[in-house]
Amino acid sequence: MDSILESPSVSPIARRKSIFVETGLVDADVEPIALDAVRPKRSLRFNSKPDIFEFESDESDEITSEQSDLDHQLSIERQRLEMQKAQLQGSSALYRLCVAALVLAILVPLLQGVPWVGHTSPPLLGVKGGPVRRDGGIVLDADSTVVKRQTTTTTPTDVCTRWAHMSAMVNGTMFLYGGEATTRAGQTSDTWNNNFLSLDLTKSWQISDPALTGLAQPSGPPNVSLGALWHDYTSLYLYGGEYSSDPPRTPDPYALWEYSVTDSSWIEHPNPRTASGIYSSSADEPVARAAEGSSISVPLLGRAFYFGGHQDGYTTPGWSQSIWRIYLTSLLEFTFPGRTNAQLPAVSSTPAPAEGAWRNITQGGLQDTAGFAERADGLLLYIPGYGEEGILLGLAGGTNTSFQQMSQIDVYDIATSEWYKQATNGPTPRIRVNPCAVVASAADGSSQNVYMFGGQNLTPQGDQVQYDDMWILTLPSFTWVEVDQAQQPVPYARAGHTCNIWNAQMVVVGGYVGKDISCDSPGVYVFDLSALKWVTSYDNREGSPDAASADNPLNQQVVQRQSDASMGGLEGSYGYQVPDAVQSVVGGGPFGGATVTQPANLPSAGPLRTGRAVTYTVTATGTGSTVTQTAGAGGQAVAGQETNVAAIVAGVIAGVLGAAALYLAFCLWLYRRRLAQYKRHVEMAHRLSFEETPLAAAGFYGHEDSGFSSSANNGQGKRSHEGSAFGGGSGDRQGGVQGGSLHGSGGSVGYAGVHGQSTDDLLAGGEPSFWGTALSPKRSLRVTNSD
Repeated sequence: MDSILESPSVSPIARRKSIFVETGLVDADVEPIALDAVRPKRSLRFNSKPDIFEFESDESDEITSEQSDLDHQLSIERQRLEMQKAQLQGSSALYRLCVAALVLAILVPLLQGVPWVGHTSPPLLGVKGGPVRRDGGIVLDADSTVVKRQTTTTTPTDVCTRWAHMSAMVNGTMFLYGGEATTRAGQTSDTWNNNFLSLDLTKSWQISDPALTGLAQPSGPPNVSLGALWHDYTSLYLYGGEYSSDPPRTPDPYALWEYSVTDSSWIEHPNPRTASGIYSSSADEPVARAAEGSSISVPLLGRAFYFGGHQDGYTTPGWSQSIWRIYLTSLLEFTFPGRTNAQLPAVSSTPAPAEGAWRNITQGGLQDTAGFAERADGLLLYIPGYGEEGILLGLAGGTNTSFQQMSQIDVYDIATSEWYKQATNGPTPRIRVNPCAVVASAADGSSQNVYMFGGQNLTPQGDQVQYDDMWILTLPSFTWVEVDQAQQPVPYARAGHTCNIWNAQMVVVGGYVGKDISCDSPGVYVFDLSALKWVTSYDNREGSPDAASADNPLNQQVVQRQSDASMGGLEGSYGYQVPDAVQSVVGGGPFGGATVTQPANLPSAGPLRTGRAVTYTVTATGTGSTVTQTAGAGGQAVAGQETNVAAIVAGVIAGVLGAAALYLAFCLWLYRRRLAQYKRHVEMAHRLSFEETPLAAAGFYGHEDSGFSSSANNGQGKRSHEGSAFGGGSGDRQGGVQGGSLHGSGGSVGYAGVHGQSTDDLLAGGEPSFWGTALSPKRSLRVTNSD
């Protein structure tokens, strides 16, 4: 426990110390209890020597008297010793009982965290352990982490305004952390907080009464704004952010804070350090805190990213406030615990440890060139396809002196760790910082559409203007489309808000609305991405009776659902249909089918030059859709492509087997019919030959299995095709009956019930076989039909 206590700082501003103080584990100074000696000292009193000389005549009486006194004194001492012994035994038992109670008082809370003991309430000392995998297994042990005890203070859900917070979506629940908030109109200071809330998107609600729940405010994670709340499927990870400037607070040394969604507990991972990787800085460097960067979590890949941002005296301990902040161009990559990363040798084949793995990318492609500008307060978005692991888009943002043009988008190839530039097409939005954005995927994956809302312009300084416009950047065309919001209940213009997508709806929370709006409560708004309308309620479409929506925890388009063989498409796009405004630009229909398959301004290199989107097949049927995944078209979804090919191969094999089964059934029917005909003809031939030549008939029955010789001749080298059923003439029987026929000089035994029928067709080759019928169905069918 001493390891979590910080040493006193020599700085004028003392470091924050842990509030967790254990008591009862160290003995206090206690006054010792004085006890009589176990063996008491004798206190017999003898007469003095003069007395002895004086009473010499009574010596025996004196001795007897003294002996009696001695026995009496010894008896008293024995009784006293017995009483002390009994007292000591009672005190010893009480002492042992107290020690046992103290040990139990210490061990019981500790044992609550032991898995085989179990507990029904949160452990008193917090939770120790690695993050839980999606399948429920522990990834790695977390012995190196420091666990902080949870507080019982519940976050209030009712605030006046809320902005600069962080958000994350985990399986239908939106989590909100920190930022700034006011509780009354006109409040200008003491706005930083560590509020922690959840918003339930698995049920429907009205925007006037959103399903917000206040969670316990943690005692360890700091009060920061403009950081990142990364997430995988079981945990949240708090990175970065800036400390309060009013009143000013000194930042603590950076530590990664993890929140276990399954355990509802916070875990501290102190002193994170980088690992060496492709295009990264050197290894074993301390990870520093940054703020106002753009972040994205890609749990499908097991990674999260933080792009740009700034560092100053409110992010970095020991930074003098007299030194101006610096803006960054770096891309910080975090590999989630238990996941691998081919770009990071330390975890390329071995899963990342419980504290994850870090890479600070500074030299990827255009990143180390003069044209790659520093920025903060921008956007970072994930797009599947085009590269082997997809791409990231960096747009908007700026510094205190310059801003990013919206006509140029920075594109990061995740698989190669390289940056590229991509020009857009059409009218462009105004420059801005602090907007929010989400990405929705067409059902067939032929287009991905970025929805950007709000933001602000910081120029001229001190007279910033917030925006309330909505724009769509459609890929792969890279064309901007402005959304017509006329006659709609558009929320107040804002910046510093968050957006998340679920059930094809963009949920906007908070935002700085300026000084003219006193309060913006509850500050939650919903935009229908398909209808391009602001609505007054959130609709849990996945909870509808549609069977296709079942077993879709990531809320992906039905055909793009994650499986063991494919990581699937974009989360939150379930039910999304491409709006008419986008269809008019890229072609196709509501389920996709975009005819524009590459950027309007085709780049000379990079993933947008060589790659393409991951596409699927979607067939509209009524109000729903029947979907079939086909061969993937993107470089990134290799697993998805394998799944498509496997599905096609399986379909072909099933079709071939089905056709073969039908063919064999037909051949079986044909074989049985021909066999019946054969038996009738043999019986007829036997009957006729018996009437003419009884011996021959006897020979027939004796050699029924000898087969029919197609080369048998009648001495004239031909067979009979006359109307007579029996070719006459004298002759002999060759080897008994060959195939049940009798040979004579005039022809062979045969039956010709139909003029022009060949007895060779009916009886040549002996009894028909199934495989003979299957290999020559046309001939068998001709013979059968001619009968």
